[in-house]
Amino acid sequence: MAGAQQLLSLDSCRAMALRNNKQIGVSRVKQDVAKNLRKSARTKYLPHVTALGGYEYTSREISLLSDDVKSELGSLGTKAVGDVQTATASLLKELPVLATLLGSSPTLQGIMGGIEGAGNGVGQRVVDEFRSDTRNLFAGAVVVTQPIFMGGAIVALNKMADINEEMAANSTDSKRQETLYQIDQAYWQVVSLRHKQKLAQGYLDLIKKLDGDVQKMIREGVATRSEGLSVSVKVNEAEMTLMKVNDGLTLSRMLLCQLCGLPISEDVVLVDEEAEELETVSMVPQKNMEQAMEMRPELKMLQNVVDLSKQNTHLLKAGNLPQVALMGGYAFSNPNLYNGFQRKFGGVWNIGVMVRVPVWNWGDVAYKVRASKGATTMALLALDEAREKIELQVNQSAFKVNEANKTLELARASVERANENLRTANLGFQEGVISSTTVMEAQTAWLQAASQKIDAEINVKLSQVNLQKALGTLY
Repeated sequence: MAGAQQLLSLDSCRAMALRNNKQIGVSRVKQDVAKNLRKSARTKYLPHVTALGGYEYTSREISLLSDDVKSELGSLGTKAVGDVQTATASLLKELPVLATLLGSSPTLQGIMGGIEGAGNGVGQRVVDEFRSDTRNLFAGAVVVTQPIFMGGAIVALNKMADINEEMAANSTDSKRQETLYQIDQAYWQVVSLRHKQKLAQGYLDLIKKLDGDVQKMIREGVATRSEGLSVSVKVNEAEMTLMKVNDGLTLSRMLLCQLCGLPISEDVVLVDEEAEELETVSMVPQKNMEQAMEMRPELKMLQNVVDLSKQNTHLLKAGNLPQVALMGGYAFSNPNLYNGFQRKFGGVWNIGVMVRVPVWNWGDVAYKVRASKGATTMALLALDEAREKIELQVNQSAFKVNEANKTLELARASVERANENLRTANLGFQEGVISSTTVMEAQTAWLQAASQKIDAEINVKLSQVNLQKALGTLY
């Protein structure tokens, strides 16, 4: 069962096309992307916080003492006792009496043993205290960085983000105008073919009626078979013309449905296709060049390219300028160095200023700046060329509007004369004073005049759309 016909006006077709057009959808997503990139660029002015952490295992620990020092410290008491015993032996040789008194004293031996043990213990403790135990190392830091002066790079980056967002908006505007232009073209193409379909059907009816009259005249002997064949040929031509118009109308409806985002098999009827006369408003074209230069999204996008190129030059120049940043944070480790090598987490606050000054890069930045300036020059030339072409386009569109208005006036006059000529020919044929060939000529002239009138009406509509697009006012 066929669905109900959908009645569409030009405004409703435009609204559906803008709502369903995939390219406009892509442009809107690009706008959202550019907006987020602009917000991202703003964050470059603000301090950034970074947290770092890690764990490392090593096969050997860091040693602050050499193996020889460790050995000496471990035998510190033994060495001290040995030195005392050497000194005591020398003294006892000089004082034999003292040697007799002390030689067999157990107290002296105990004292020496205690000194040796205590000295060795102190030395070993020193060795143990100097042990780092860094085989299992935990470390981390929280760093805050605040840019102070980056050579103008952050400012240029933010301006580029603003320009990119504006360019995305201009691109959406351009896609919008192009979509409206396409939908207007498709809409009026369907209207034109529908009117030509009715015209072709009317012509076919006329030529068939004439064919029937001629066949009656042939049977009555007042017309020749040759005249009948001539009319039959015209009938075939009219049928072929109608078939071509029908096929063209079907394809045009499919295109219109596709542009509107409807299924191509959708049965749609346009408001203007059933009207007897197309309403045309004679418009005096206004060649406002300043308006065109300000409104055309293509020019705005080219200006965006120029501005982007200039900001890119500033961004590159920043590579030769000093950069200053304030840094601060908190660092911690385990083992920590702030109270010996404790197996505990310990840390320290820190703050400082980092300055980076480029000294020599073999002219790398200078070459890039020159290349960027060359790109700016090319963008300016492209912008100037586009302005010249748009000026020519505006003038041509305004000329075509005037031409279309004049053509429509002539076409209407031709239709009036063709109608009168056809009426006279039909009366003469009925009275028998005009041949069928003359009637066919009058019918052909009527068909041509009516077809030219339809083309002229549609051309007025399209020429006005062309001028609006040239001026950038197609909304």
